[in-house]
Amino acid sequence: VDNVYRSNIAPPQNKPITMKAAIIFACLLAVAFARPEAEIVKLDSDVGPESYSFDVQTSDGTQKSEAGKLKNVGSENEAIDVTGSYSWVDEKTGEKFTVTYVANENGFQPTGAHLPVPPVV
Repeated sequence: VDNVYRSNIAPPQNKPITMKAAIIFACLLAVAFARPEAEIVKLDSDVGPESYSFDVQTSDGTQKSEAGKLKNVGSENEAIDVTGSYSWVDEKTGEKFTVTYVANENGFQPTGAHLPVPPVV
């Protein structure tokens, strides 16, 4: 009875495909993590009680600069005005993208040559 039962059970046919998929996934994961991380090549900062600024540049061409200052200090309307920019280089095309922004009581307002321009209200 045991031999008859075993002969009626077919071995799973999808195991080799599953194993191949797992191996391919593991290889792709290894390649993704093998890319070296960018290193910081410049870092300047100045932090005070009512203002701050920083400038960071990395080895892959990424840059970020920002400055912020409190306004209406000590009042009910105390707020911070921030200006800054960040840029990066597209790895595939080598094109540099830059975003300049202001952030204040009117929200975050980015501008850049690659960004759409909103209609005037």
